[in-house]
Amino acid sequence: MLSDNIKKIRKKKGLSQDKLAKLADVTHTTLVKIESGVNDNPTMKTLKKIAGALEVTLDELVG
Repeated sequence: MLSDNIKKIRKKKGLSQDKLAKLADVTHTTLVKIESGVNDNPTMKTLKKIAGALEVTLDELVG
């Protein structure tokens, strides 16, 4: 599941939600909604930003 993957990778890299949001240039609220599963269909642009900030591929991110 996308939300679980993002959370798992973020924690593995030792990043807080706030830090990842800043690195990915997305709002903290957006990241929280994605990680909590409230937003289960983020835009491709947002996913690419998060994947880039986490230094993983989109495939790894979406699992």
